[in-house]
Amino acid sequence: MDVMPLLLLVAGSAAVAAAARRTPVPAPLLLVAAGLAVSYLPGVPDYALDPHVVLPLILPPLLYTAATESSYLDLRAQLRPVALLSVGYVLFATFAVGWVLYLLVPALPLTAALVFGAVVAPPDAVAATAVARRVGLPSRITTILQGESLLNDATAITAFRVALAAAVGEGATWAGGIAEFLIAAVGGVVCGLVLMAPLHWLRTHVREPLLQNTLSLLIPFVAYAAAEQVHASGVVAVVVVALYLGHRAWEVDFATRLQEEAVWKMVAFVLESAVFALIGLQLPVVVGGLGEHEGFASAWYALVVFVVVVVVRFLWVYPATWLPPMLSARIREREGRPGWKSPFVVAWAGMRGVVSLAIAFSIPVTAAGEDFPHRNLLLFLTFTTVIGTLVVQGLTLPPLIRVLKLPRRDERTATLAEANAQAQASRVAEQRLDELLADERNALPEPLADRLRNVLERRRNAVWERLGQVNPVTGESVDDTYRRLAREMISAEREVFVRLRDGRYIDDEMLRTLLRRLDLEEAAAHRETT
Repeated sequence: MDVMPLLLLVAGSAAVAAAARRTPVPAPLLLVAAGLAVSYLPGVPDYALDPHVVLPLILPPLLYTAATESSYLDLRAQLRPVALLSVGYVLFATFAVGWVLYLLVPALPLTAALVFGAVVAPPDAVAATAVARRVGLPSRITTILQGESLLNDATAITAFRVALAAAVGEGATWAGGIAEFLIAAVGGVVCGLVLMAPLHWLRTHVREPLLQNTLSLLIPFVAYAAAEQVHASGVVAVVVVALYLGHRAWEVDFATRLQEEAVWKMVAFVLESAVFALIGLQLPVVVGGLGEHEGFASAWYALVVFVVVVVVRFLWVYPATWLPPMLSARIREREGRPGWKSPFVVAWAGMRGVVSLAIAFSIPVTAAGEDFPHRNLLLFLTFTTVIGTLVVQGLTLPPLIRVLKLPRRDERTATLAEANAQAQASRVAEQRLDELLADERNALPEPLADRLRNVLERRRNAVWERLGQVNPVTGESVDDTYRRLAREMISAEREVFVRLRDGRYIDDEMLRTLLRRLDLEEAAAHRETT
């Protein structure tokens, strides 16, 4: 097996993603563009997108990462809009886009058109999360987009399977399709509910951080495979498990949390970078198989489909946003009357991604002994839709948000809430410390007892100090000055330790111990001001 193409893909995509952080262009767009450019270079190997790899091996960890970083409480508060988008919109888009394509392409069966509708219906979890983080969307919109992207893949995959069964003549019916959808959704929830408690028990009872992180890496694959084994939705199972584990993450020991955060950031970075680069690298594969559809007709189909995909989302989002408050006084009292700006952003943020391509490539080459109707054209239209939404909507979303002047998170209010929370926690901790020190079994010399109190006081005061003014001489905030001084002090200590090691006063093992202690102190200093 030649591993060089895989190594080049990972290394190249990681380098492009890192470079994107220094540009105003979102990383997904730059990665796709780089993949497109590289795909036409001589000697570049074919990177065929294998749905048997993407769906069970790449999608679960990406969903798991996004779900553990989401808020279960926020998602529950936004359950109605999330459900309307992740289920209602995906089904609506499947039928609307499929029907238009059926009318547009001569001799294309309606069932095959509906297969394509299900392919391009779900906005991508990775694209939505990456762009939301980059442009700083309001928290409610971010929650809705993340919640939608976590669950819409399950709806799309189920709709795709039903439409595909009808297209290849396996006798699929409306009743059977609805039943399959309910079995997949309910079964995925049940699998997630069954798995989440035992997995959490393991996380809290396995004390070795390395084993903990190994378990953490296996969890999304276990949840996905277990659900798919019983013909339930692996996507839903992964999301349910991840939301629960993320909600209860505070019960896991600190060493595991520190390592787990670093491990999953690395995994998410590598996978997100690779999947967007893969989208661009698919162009030769897709265009090479276009065959009889090559030319003006396929370009016209692509343009119409792109416009329909964008318009259909607006046709769903605005009624789904405005009708519930109009029909329910309770919703009106709780949420007020929605304006037009937030729904516009939600509608415009419907970028498609690698999941659509993976589903499209899983359309069988043959069906009932014959070629699947217009398979190559469907692949091409999927590719152009994904590229079109990523480029057009992804590039215009940041300036759109600036033009609409949506309210952003009030940092001062958030800092005040953090300071009040820290003050309450510190008071309780001080009371607990006094109770412990009153017991003669916990007797400490006064300097050590004072050190414990000073740690609490420093944590409590650090947040309030962040509300202070900027240094008139340097222009630094209190946060920046604190971090800079802490880094300078710790850097001076590191230099001494290294000099002592080089002089053979301490060995390398002791140096690593001392450096790790400084690393933890530097991380603590950084966290106190962020």
